[in-house]
Amino acid sequence: MTLSAERVSRTAGGRLVLDEVTLSPGPGAMTGLLGPNGSGKSTLLRLLAGVLAPDGGVVTLDGRPLDRVGRRDVARRVAVVEQQADTQAELSVRDVARLGRIPHRRAWAPASAADEETVKDALARTGLTGQADRLWHTLSGGERQRAQIARALAQQPRELLLDEPTNHLDIQHQLDVLALVATLPVTSVVALHDLNLAAMYCDHLVVLSEGRVVAAGDPVEILTVDLVAEVYRVRAEIAHGADGRPHVRFLGTLAGGVAEQSPARSAGGGA
Repeated sequence: MTLSAERVSRTAGGRLVLDEVTLSPGPGAMTGLLGPNGSGKSTLLRLLAGVLAPDGGVVTLDGRPLDRVGRRDVARRVAVVEQQADTQAELSVRDVARLGRIPHRRAWAPASAADEETVKDALARTGLTGQADRLWHTLSGGERQRAQIARALAQQPRELLLDEPTNHLDIQHQLDVLALVATLPVTSVVALHDLNLAAMYCDHLVVLSEGRVVAAGDPVEILTVDLVAEVYRVRAEIAHGADGRPHVRFLGTLAGGVAEQSPARSAGGGA
């Protein structure tokens, strides 16, 4: 068993942001959350993390309602990588990664040799070993994102929630980060805009539109011409590689039911 949401709803500012959404990630699998801006992806991740409480429905961890699981126990199990993070403290990259060990230590206890080894490994996995002593404020956006992923890895979670983790990353690091997440022995839920990255790395996709699940299943089944048109208002072509994974090319936007022609291009970064 793992983390799941059953018919969760959430209202913000008088608007229904999530409308009876159910999400049951496969243990050890990578689930991709897709949908336009404002579809509810980030809110759903915050509900799964326990940062927000649902107005209706329930989030569970191993079958227990999340609000009945101790916060420390949740912190030991579930790691979160937000879209953006900032701090006013003068922290080094190593210090940021060390934050992931806090749930595993008693209050005021110093870091152990095992803690430091875990942090060292997390920095190596995210390509930040050479940046370990640099201050957070001196990092580029992409380096900050990788530092947050290092912190999450140092937490040694069994569930990992990532909100658009490829933001600010160049193509190489986008591929490196998702390949890393895909190989981790964790249950991961990843909100993505890039349809092709989702198709390449995710075992399962859930597509949200206006706070509702409009499709869920294998990427081959989910990423269709009709779905891209309905959810993203874009005309597209879907091709399949030798591995059977779909690849999306945009052909034009849909305006009033008529496609506005534009040169065909990959869906990378365009959704």
